[in-house]
Amino acid sequence: MTMIVAMCRTFRDRALDRCFHCFPCLSDPAWRSSLGLKVALVMLHLIYAGILFLFDSDLIEKTKKEPWYTALYLLLFFATLVQYFITSGSSPGYVLDAMRAVNETNVMYKKSSTASKQPASSKNGSLIVTIEGSQTGRNFQGSNPASWTKLVMDMYPPGTSIRAFSCFYCNVEQPPRAKHCHDCDKCVLQFDHHCVWLGTCIGQGNHCKFWWYICEETALCLWTGILYITYLKANISRAWWKDAIMILLLIAMAISIIFLLLLLLFHSYLVLTNQTTYELVRRRRIPYLRGIPERVYPFSQGVCSNLYDFCCVCSIYHLESLPSAQELEEKSRPYTCLDVLTCRCC
Repeated sequence: MTMIVAMCRTFRDRALDRCFHCFPCLSDPAWRSSLGLKVALVMLHLIYAGILFLFDSDLIEKTKKEPWYTALYLLLFFATLVQYFITSGSSPGYVLDAMRAVNETNVMYKKSSTASKQPASSKNGSLIVTIEGSQTGRNFQGSNPASWTKLVMDMYPPGTSIRAFSCFYCNVEQPPRAKHCHDCDKCVLQFDHHCVWLGTCIGQGNHCKFWWYICEETALCLWTGILYITYLKANISRAWWKDAIMILLLIAMAISIIFLLLLLLFHSYLVLTNQTTYELVRRRRIPYLRGIPERVYPFSQGVCSNLYDFCCVCSIYHLESLPSAQELEEKSRPYTCLDVLTCRCC
């Protein structure tokens, strides 16, 4: 018996070695876990849709009469899965990439006598770095480019120690709103959270993609739930085992819909106020947010500007300086009727 067990283990180890040799990425436990979650999510979608079309004969008849209805549902189904893989494969915007872009700008300044008119830009394909704030803007309008350390220091109030914004893991200076992710082992710009289902961080580079994904996933779950309820109303008591399967799946889907709706509303609120989950949850622990009142959003530029930056500035590393004391005082000022008429909130 012991010999058989040993032979089975040897055969398993050889099979795993061959698999890892053909697919080296599978040797990473974190990558295998991420792959398993992706396969599980795809299978979950296929099970829900497959059982629906397998059990509901009325839906098949409706598809023959009105093919556009099922075509729209399947289009949303595949669009949701495509958006999931796009989001999981996208970069959240790493500090090292932004720092590399600034270093490329320095090289360009040294090689060329003509400086760029943009505040801070490094064009390498679609890679562009922009810095908000009057101080950093003036630095880049000069004849010499600023180093990454100088850039980051100018984003903080005068007198801030360099140790206050240095990452001891990546050995880089973090701009405001950046945080080191221990799961990815990298510093992320505008770090929101690390999504286990996606297997990546949510940050400046993919927050918009993440919002669209949960929006599509919520719509798909709602539509699928409606189809399940329609089937149960028309076929309740025809086959008890089919009804039991549909009811169990519907209960699980109802829980998922509640979670997705709350998540969608929560991230919509974050987008409108230009916040991140990390900043909202750990506000009292973040040094640059400790002295700011709870209902004051220091990085908000108004609803319209926040939406524009979120939706239209996706391929740009957008570094935001900390607001000055005057700007914070203006943002903490209560709204008046005149402010509403002049669209101060926008």
